[in-house]
Amino acid sequence: MNSNNYRARKRFGQNFLHDQDIIRRILDSINPQGHEHIIEIGPGKGALTFPLLNRVKKLNVIEIDKDLAAKLRNNIEDKDHLVIYEKDALNIDFNSFKYTDLRIVGNLPYNISTPILFHLLKYRECIKDMTFMLQKEVVERMCANSGSKKYGRLSIMLQYYCDVESLFDVEPKAFIPIPNVESTLVRLTPLSHLKHKLSDHESLRIIVRESFSQRRKTIRNALRKYLDESTIISAGIEPENRAENLEVCDFITLANCYHHVRTKIL
Repeated sequence: MNSNNYRARKRFGQNFLHDQDIIRRILDSINPQGHEHIIEIGPGKGALTFPLLNRVKKLNVIEIDKDLAAKLRNNIEDKDHLVIYEKDALNIDFNSFKYTDLRIVGNLPYNISTPILFHLLKYRECIKDMTFMLQKEVVERMCANSGSKKYGRLSIMLQYYCDVESLFDVEPKAFIPIPNVESTLVRLTPLSHLKHKLSDHESLRIIVRESFSQRRKTIRNALRKYLDESTIISAGIEPENRAENLEVCDFITLANCYHHVRTKIL
């Protein structure tokens, strides 16, 4: 089967980038260097893969679709130049690459972009940066500030661990098939020094999840099962506030309080 005749599969959330101007802009944004350790998630038909191969000595790609992986393999003359992992990115242990400066890129399937982002956070210490094409609405949530209706779990979890930068928007017509949403290229750079000390990642995950589980609830009511009102007040946080009005640092404080309470009980 010719790759040009390949039909996108809905279960993989496939939309193939074909606009050459956009591809050049993405490549310029990544600015790959020959010696760098780059991993592409979801190479698809190779729109970004082949330009990357012209810039780097070796490229690792992760492709869940075995047919597309086979097409890529057949279109590469130097088989050692491209390493293909026929796996779900969610099942990849990025520490296994044995590098501390990985650069992760890709046009992520929009239906599983958030799980992939959270999965990659586990490996932030071995990642230099990540450049992804995502649904515009997702990127707006990633970059949202306190007080915004788009501010939520994704904003806090990513902004605590990374510098998040929206680079440029991409119209639907740049893809085949044409998606029903706009896209945005975003760069995430894991922070070498976190701005606020966190005692326990799991405590932060729980506190943020529960705080936004019902957005109209006050923090006092949303966290009733986890922190009492006096603890919230002693942390310097007004219990009548809603989650969307708290800063990232406030959630770190609440998470540290919860971790202290939880370990004290244990």
